[in-house]
This record gives sequence, structure tokens and C-alpha cells, in this order.
Amino acid sequence: MPVRSVPVREPAFPGRLLQQYLILLKKYPIITKSVTSGVLSALGNLLSQYIESKKKSKQGRPAKEVDLCGPARFAVYGLVITGPVSHYFYHLLEALFPATEPYCMLKRLLLERLIIAPAFLLLFFVVMNALEGKTVADLQDKMKTRFWTALKMNWKVWTPFQFININYVPVQFRVLFANMIALFWYAYLASVRK
Repeated sequence: MPVRSVPVREPAFPGRLLQQYLILLKKYPIITKSVTSGVLSALGNLLSQYIESKKKSKQGRPAKEVDLCGPARFAVYGLVITGPVSHYFYHLLEALFPATEPYCMLKRLLLERLIIAPAFLLLFFVVMNALEGKTVADLQDKMKTRFWTALKMNWKVWTPFQFININYVPVQFRVLFANMIALFWYAYLASVRK
């Protein structure tokens, strides 16, 4: 009986994109995570501007034009800060609290939520202030009026996602997982900082 060959179909675009991402992640983990962080951070800022524009148009107020400097600042922050810092932090968590250690899940979460989250948020405010060319007085004002509100919201929004991320997501995908959540978080932060 003759054997019939079946043509092999190439995967659809999302499948090819995922394959390419996995290859790059394996070959260049920090660069891949940094670029991904930069792109998704910029998209988060654009999303924030879009939401704000929609709100204004519903209220009958004129919407502002897209501020391209906002996404650029967020892209720089994601590329230079979020990607590399997150990469090393998630690997450090694995070293400090291996899965075999008792209460490792709780210890990881407490370290991330009580130490890293406030520090990372502070870093965000400082870096964005510098990228915007604002003064130290502007930073102090934003810290007094917006930091605590943003941190409480961070704890509310991020805690369940970070629990899943740092305990169930494989370490090589944690930055990507966090970046997907951060897409919406950065939209919130962009609106809070105004």
C-alpha cells in the first residue's frame, strides 16, 4: 500500500512569533526580556492615553493628541530598568527561596510585596521624573501626593498575579508574565502620575 505524504503547514503568525520569541529568550534572555518590557511598557502608556481620550470625549471635552514622548519614556524605563532588574530579581528569588524550602511560597511573596514592590515603585517615580526633566521638588510633591495611593493599588492588583508568577510560572517566563499584567498596570500608573 503506497504511503501518501501530507504537506506540512507552517504555523500561523502567532505561532511563528512565539517560536521566535522562545529562540531569542534562550539565546539572549536579558536582551529579549528588556526589549519585551520596553515594548509592552510603551503600549501600556499608549493604552492609558487612549482610555483618557475616550473618557474626555464621553464627557464632551476635547481629547489631547497622542503624546509620543510618554510611550518613549515608558519604553526606556522598560528596556533599561524593568527587563534587566526583573530578570535578576526572579533568579535571585529562586536562589534565596528554593522550592524545597519550607514556606518558600509565602517568603517569596512577602519579599516581593513588602520590599521589592515599594522599591520598584519608588524607582519608577524617580526615573520617570528624570525622563520628564522635572525637578526634585516635583518628585517630592508626586511622592507625597501619589506614591502611597499607587503602592496600595499595587498591593491590591499585583498580589494575586505575583503569587502565581513567582510560585507557578517557570522562571524564564516570569518577566513576560509580569509584563503582560504590567501592560494594564502602566496604563494605570500613567494616569496616576498626572
